[in-house]
Amino acid sequence: MSAGAAPGARLVAGARAVVGARFRAQGRDPALGLDCVGVVAVAAARAGAPLALPGAYRLRCGEMPRPVLPPGWRGCDGARPGDVLLLRVSAAQLHLAVRSERGIIHADAAAGRVVERPGAAPWPLLAAWRWDG
Repeated sequence: MSAGAAPGARLVAGARAVVGARFRAQGRDPALGLDCVGVVAVAAARAGAPLALPGAYRLRCGEMPRPVLPPGWRGCDGARPGDVLLLRVSAAQLHLAVRSERGIIHADAAAGRVVERPGAAPWPLLAAWRWDG
């Protein structure tokens, strides 16, 4: 993906590049495994998007701290490819995904790997952020 590509397209390409990586809780290295935060961190890094994500956190938290967005990031509706989605999987579990033109790219613990799931996200959207480059 060229540096001149749209920011959202670069984020999708970065996320798509790790599809198939194995799932690993709190994983940040595609060679060793990724969780949902790791997918977003790797996608943002590959896209050149400045984004600091938590390193150590409880797997079940239920609450979202208010994010501090670096320059170039803003809240959005989550409808465009490349948007980062915060989803509520259950009353106690939050999940991050990257919107693609086909659906969402995320670390699927049940599948044991990073997948691109077609269609709408199956969980309620709590918040979303967009990188404008």
